[in-house]
Amino acid sequence: MSRLGPIEIEVIRNALTAAAAEMDVTVWRTSRSTIVRELLDYSTAVFDAEGNNLAQSARIPSHLNSMSHFLRELLDRWVDPETWGPEDVVISNDPYCGGQHLPDICAFKPVFHEGRRIAFVGTLCHHIDVGGLVAGSYAAKAIEIFQEGLRIPPLKLIENGRRNEGVWAMIRQNIRKPDLLLGDLQSQIASLEVGAVALRRLASRYGAEGMIEAGRRILDMSEQAMRAAISRMPDGTYEFTDWLDDDGIDLDRPIKLHVALTIKGDEIAVDLSGCSPQVQGPTNATLASSNAAVMFAVMCACDEPFAANAGCYRPVSTFAPEGLVVNARHPAPVVHRIAVTHRLLNAMFGALHQAVPDRIPAAYYGNSYVCTFQTVAEDAKREVLVEIEIGGTGAHPAKDGVNALSSGMHNNSNIPIEMIEAQAPLTITRYGLLPDSGGVGERRGGLGLLREWRVDSPRCFFTANMDRFVHAPYGLAGAGAASVGRLTLTRDGAESPLPPKSDNVPLQKGDRVRLETSGGGGFGDPAARDPAARARDLALGYVTR
Repeated sequence: MSRLGPIEIEVIRNALTAAAAEMDVTVWRTSRSTIVRELLDYSTAVFDAEGNNLAQSARIPSHLNSMSHFLRELLDRWVDPETWGPEDVVISNDPYCGGQHLPDICAFKPVFHEGRRIAFVGTLCHHIDVGGLVAGSYAAKAIEIFQEGLRIPPLKLIENGRRNEGVWAMIRQNIRKPDLLLGDLQSQIASLEVGAVALRRLASRYGAEGMIEAGRRILDMSEQAMRAAISRMPDGTYEFTDWLDDDGIDLDRPIKLHVALTIKGDEIAVDLSGCSPQVQGPTNATLASSNAAVMFAVMCACDEPFAANAGCYRPVSTFAPEGLVVNARHPAPVVHRIAVTHRLLNAMFGALHQAVPDRIPAAYYGNSYVCTFQTVAEDAKREVLVEIEIGGTGAHPAKDGVNALSSGMHNNSNIPIEMIEAQAPLTITRYGLLPDSGGVGERRGGLGLLREWRVDSPRCFFTANMDRFVHAPYGLAGAGAASVGRLTLTRDGAESPLPPKSDNVPLQKGDRVRLETSGGGGFGDPAARDPAARARDLALGYVTR
């Protein structure tokens, strides 16, 4: 008989979540780059001894629903578990070893108690630069992964508690801002140790066997809750299609994201075989990325909250043959994989709306507006700024969409203007909500935003990797679509459009780059909107006459 009752299991579950949150705070307080410390593009999680996600911080869905896939790939194919000791840290960023894209470096550390492995702890950070064609390593014109930056195979960054200095030197030699990246990497290592200490403290109370049993029961509880929620959805097959504008290379060919979702009993099968074949440019995703979007969509559609962990994944299967844009084959470039997962999430929501129409909102902006500035001073000193902008959320059956909210596959913050201007020769000249960008409807879509940067250095190179400039976020139930994006350059008073996918655009002092992002789609018949809500929108400047 187990000595762990339901109260002890709940205590352990919350303690594991607290450990992941403590790891989260450690990264936040000790990291160096603005993309980690301010934008908060990182995640932390706790895994069982087999690599299954047990608990996680409230960070990036795209990361959290894929880290377990990455760790299990390492254990199954790349790292012998018998040689992975308690003082070893293994890192990798390779999408074809289980990761997502090269800027995301994942670090894992096993946790032992009385000589027995009881868990793993993991951190994932989007680093400011990992080499490649452009600063920020987000090249829009890459046609193979070798152009996207430094590929780190699964290897021990820390071995027997000591730094593998050759690996550290190799990383330093290949990146543009080594002090920032290596500082963030040290932050990840510190976070792992914080998590390991918390788990060892738990194990001293409940023992190795108790921790392993608790992990198994925590996963089973989430699986049962997920199955119960799915069983309350109506059986049937539901299909939906959304589109990406292009891959940055073939500008006349949109990319299809098609979902055929079948609910049967307490399980869901998702067929992605109708998606476009993989493309030449970097708008591709690995299956780890695509599965993260599928799982996030299903969990969002459930009618009650439950602990998010690998147990939730068991009732959901994904079919996506290799060679599709959602399951790219090596050596396809994948740095803009987030565009695929954002749009796949919108397609999943469109399908799920047919099953549970009272829970699913219209399309959100569905894109990470990634842009990079590399400034060059007179003395050739270079600074790198990576921005990831957002837009408006889709209207819900019960309420309007939210203005300029980080939604969907990311959960980023904005980089404060003061921080940018203190660290780089750039000035933010405009930042605010974009009127009329939300879709019309009985419920109005949320507004996108505008942000404008002025170059204050003699030279600058600008890179953009964005979407939603052609295919607008859809409305539902008779409502209107949202706006599409717009990117412009103002030089000497003259304004001209900039391509949303472009590499190393040369800028000069005084140039201004302006980005306008999409809002969210509306919900319901626009004629049914409350006149008081219309008047309020007008008074607040959300819409114009």
